[in-house]
Amino acid sequence: MRKKGFAVTLFIVLSLVAVTVVGAKALYETKPVPTKDRHSISEIVHPNAKWEKVTTGSGFIEGINFDRNGQIWMVSPATGEIMKVENDQVKIVDKNTNKLPVGAMFHKDGRLFITDVTGELYAYNTTTGERTLIVNSYNGKPLNGLNDLVFDESGGLYFTEPMGSSATKPIGRVFYLPPGSSEPQLFQENIAYPNGIAISGDGQRVYISDFATNRIISVPSKNAKDSREVAFVFGQFEGGIGPDGLAVDSEGNLYLAHFQAGEIAVLDASGFKYGTIRLPEDAGTFTTNLAFHDGYLYVTESSKNVVWRIKVKKEGLQPFGLQ
Repeated sequence: MRKKGFAVTLFIVLSLVAVTVVGAKALYETKPVPTKDRHSISEIVHPNAKWEKVTTGSGFIEGINFDRNGQIWMVSPATGEIMKVENDQVKIVDKNTNKLPVGAMFHKDGRLFITDVTGELYAYNTTTGERTLIVNSYNGKPLNGLNDLVFDESGGLYFTEPMGSSATKPIGRVFYLPPGSSEPQLFQENIAYPNGIAISGDGQRVYISDFATNRIISVPSKNAKDSREVAFVFGQFEGGIGPDGLAVDSEGNLYLAHFQAGEIAVLDASGFKYGTIRLPEDAGTFTTNLAFHDGYLYVTESSKNVVWRIKVKKEGLQPFGLQ
């Protein structure tokens, strides 16, 4: 009887292993091992391309993105300002000293959704100036300071809650707000400092800037067709402090603003590095956010509050707000 029980147990274990192996083969695609370097940053930006200064703002510029008219919008947590760029000049369209807006992203309906260090996620009507509270609590408890956000293709919203976390206190969280809902769902927790956030080109992964450990984490998205992939470290970096804002191009490459490094790092969809695009020597090193528009990559450098841009060879993945 014992032998029979052991045989049954062994059969089950071997079956599970077989299923796991088959699942892995179905999920992951094997490719030829390259004989040379996988990438060069020249695939992303021409060697002779130069950074151009677009405009200079104030406060601590963050949250750069474009509306349907091609205008730049930004926020400043240091001054409570919401800004847009008109004729290459920064115009303050709203200021509330009781708010600390740090992340911004347009919805399809034209409203600018904003994450705030006060723990609020709200929508700003760019026509009327009206603010609408979307979320400020989870399970009946106030949210801690929020940072960044991104919409998925269905209009669901991921947002990060890093305040109070650090490399020695990994209590940061990431939430998901389903389309049309006012109740956020806990997506990930126990992160050292979840800062920027983006969705992969195929929608299957969520990239999270784990700022305090200087790395990017990849997590299966809420809409992932196959959840057998586990959360893993997608990219590890040296120097500076950590990755801040993120952006993805139409080929699935990931771009990250490396804070205190004064550069943009670029990785392919498998996590292999193209290299870095370094800002001009006098630009400052507080690279915070980035966005694609009309063949250029735009970057905010927040120590001097300058928006820079550089011509790139890739087109940005179209954000939900412009679809």
